[in-house]
Amino acid sequence: MAFHKVSTIAAMTEKYASDLLQVFVFDGAPVRGEIVNIRDAWQAILARKDYPVAVRKLLGDLVAAGVLLSGTLKFKGSMIIQAQGNGAIRLLVLECKENLVIRATAKLNEDIDLLALPENAGLSDLINPDGKGKLVITLDPADRQPGQNPYQGIVSLHDGQNPVQTIAEAIALYMRDSEQLETRLWLASDENSCGGLLLQKLPNMGGQLKMDDDVAAEGWARLQLLSDTVTDEELLSLEPQVLMKRLYLDESAHHGVRSFDQRPIQFGCRCSRIKVADMLKMLGEEEVNSILEEKSAVETNCDFCGQIYVFDAVDCKQIFSSSTLIDAVKKPPQAKH
Repeated sequence: MAFHKVSTIAAMTEKYASDLLQVFVFDGAPVRGEIVNIRDAWQAILARKDYPVAVRKLLGDLVAAGVLLSGTLKFKGSMIIQAQGNGAIRLLVLECKENLVIRATAKLNEDIDLLALPENAGLSDLINPDGKGKLVITLDPADRQPGQNPYQGIVSLHDGQNPVQTIAEAIALYMRDSEQLETRLWLASDENSCGGLLLQKLPNMGGQLKMDDDVAAEGWARLQLLSDTVTDEELLSLEPQVLMKRLYLDESAHHGVRSFDQRPIQFGCRCSRIKVADMLKMLGEEEVNSILEEKSAVETNCDFCGQIYVFDAVDCKQIFSSSTLIDAVKKPPQAKH
């Protein structure tokens, strides 16, 4: 594949296709790469809540990292990444389906003055101040059978005695400890877009494609050095394919780089009235009735998309008296006049 060098970033940012994932592999080393740039889906996530700058940056990094990680999986279903802790941020969560439909949100500690958070506050400051934070990655197969639990991996947000400082470090730590795969990530996010680059060292297996171990190690080191030259501006403003060519022009000329079709990314939420009804049913009729005694209706909104769901006393009665939830959430027919 021949690469053509791009002269300036400005020349490429007047019109560019965002919300794309580019996957590629290197012929000169057992390494795969991915680049992502997300604009429209990121704006859809930010439209729901006004996050402090430091929170928004961590959430953007998680969104980019989650899409990159999802791109490494041959898996049908949903991947959920959660960063949990006891700081100003209680929870960061991203859900990414196999078709790269994403949603994300942050739950904050309302007892803390969020407006006073430093803009440069990092992961250890905001999520892991007490050293008890953790990263949880859940894979929920689309064909999961009743009684079958999703696969879940958990790592501490500490690497030995050192607190993990960034989302990139947290994902790399998870891949090292849970999947035994060396992984590097470069992430960036701002109020307009989020983006990232992933390199993953693949097993140097036997067969015709096996490389000399020294050659494989040298290739992994070389590709990390090339990737270390990437800037936040490039991650945020260049199309993935353009950035791939910019970073690995010489690598392509001397060793070869093979890319695959770019995959689109979009925002989407799976919330529904029937799912909220199911939640109320699990809450119990007594608890729901106690809410109705204080208020005229039970009202809740989706943390991901902001959709508001309202259940009045009649709706709640239907939930606990109907044989199915589908019947319970049906609106009664309007009388004809």
